[in-house]
Amino acid sequence: MPARLALTLTLATAAVGLALAAAPAGPGDRAPAAAASPRAGGYTLPLAGEPAVAQPFVAPANPWAAGHRGVDLRAAAADVVHAPAAGTVAFAGTVVDRGVLTIAHQGGLRSSLEPVDPAVSAGMSVTAGQAVGTVQPVAGHCAPATCLHWGVRRGERYLDPLGLLAGAGPVVLLPGG
Repeated sequence: MPARLALTLTLATAAVGLALAAAPAGPGDRAPAAAASPRAGGYTLPLAGEPAVAQPFVAPANPWAAGHRGVDLRAAAADVVHAPAAGTVAFAGTVVDRGVLTIAHQGGLRSSLEPVDPAVSAGMSVTAGQAVGTVQPVAGHCAPATCLHWGVRRGERYLDPLGLLAGAGPVVLLPGG
């Protein structure tokens, strides 16, 4: 229950405006499959519908410290993975035991997605929402469940990917009345 509360507060504070849930998603809990479409601001979720967040972004206190440098989205093997924003494929291949796809976006941001069986190759241009691969059936961040890890960096600094979606932005606390 504390993890669910923390996730709810994180999403509400970030004003993501998405109906994301921290509860494990079963087949009947998933939003209907639909093509991912770009949201205002140019970024979209890399999975269709409104996938549940299995683990939110947790910024490390220092570059070498523990943290969760991305967000894990509940998925099923073979779910279509979409480019979260337009860019150029910087890497599409295997790292250790899983497929990794990295897309370089304008403004110096880089999205990394795993585990992905890429349908694109390095050097290709992609548009926001374009199908770029499928989720591989490998144990990863959410073992034994399946999920898609989406990380975003600017240089060496990791950012919360959900903060790039429409409706996200800095939280401004106003005086209460």
